[in-house]
Amino acid sequence: MTDFAEIAELPPPTDTLPDRDAWEQRMEKATEDSGYFHSVGDAHWAYFADEGTTLLVSFETIDAVLARPNQMPLADALARAYGWSVLTIIADGDTWFRDPAVYGFFDRQVDDAFFEDFDQVLFYGAGMAGYAACAFAVTAPGAQVLALNPRATLEPAQSRWDRRDLAARRLDFTSRYGYAPDMLEGAGTAVVIHDPTIAAEAMHASLFRAPYITRLSARHMGDTLERALIGSGILPALVDQAMEGTLTMQSFAVLWRARRHYSPYLRAILAKAENTGRNKLAIMICRSVSQRLRAPSFARRLAKLTDRMAGVETVVQAGADA
Repeated sequence: MTDFAEIAELPPPTDTLPDRDAWEQRMEKATEDSGYFHSVGDAHWAYFADEGTTLLVSFETIDAVLARPNQMPLADALARAYGWSVLTIIADGDTWFRDPAVYGFFDRQVDDAFFEDFDQVLFYGAGMAGYAACAFAVTAPGAQVLALNPRATLEPAQSRWDRRDLAARRLDFTSRYGYAPDMLEGAGTAVVIHDPTIAAEAMHASLFRAPYITRLSARHMGDTLERALIGSGILPALVDQAMEGTLTMQSFAVLWRARRHYSPYLRAILAKAENTGRNKLAIMICRSVSQRLRAPSFARRLAKLTDRMAGVETVVQAGADA
């Protein structure tokens, strides 16, 4: 299987801009035998590779695609690992896929009964793409959905409490395919994964509350959860379970134990413990990590915290003796 951790970190920026024309030609060539690649309006592309009766539908930005060494959609690697077909809608910028051309594309898939050709369908995305995965899942009744850090809507009247993505508020989130939670009606099962320690994330997730929606918490991972799931090595398994409709709170808990070996998560919980003055908890975290992993920075932090605590206890004892 592909080592997805290799794409968790983007390559360092360069002064050389990717050649988009050459990229489009490569994408067309890659799909000429079984699939297609073409523009969808002025700001999107559709990439489809027909490899089997299971279909992964995803959404991405061209910047994310071009930043990878192979300049291919993330879903292409996920799909190839399992022998699935893949359909990816690629956005040129933060369009939030709010484009009549994209609506028309999915309308045509419905008219052509495209999704009926597949035994299983999963709509997947993260952040902006997570919103789109939910919003367009309505075009494939019975499909599964996996959305990471999704927004329910950015329509100001309904989400003025979310101060992120302010520029996107000028877009129309009230017309077709607009309010993502409503567009999940008819889905097989939908799984929303978010970080509840971020107030805006928790509030968006709370709007996804139908019986067929499962909300899962990934605390302290922020609003770039996809990167964490790639880095911890569990994204392929999550996508596979979501496709099968077997991703539950229990199965996620088993997979999410991988965070105990994921350094950004460990650093995040240590920082929170120290920033809130919970030095004993910080010591416990450092001790646990140092015992389980080769983590010199945690061992050094453990020594400093232990010395600090010992100093505090000495001062307190001296005060009591006086």
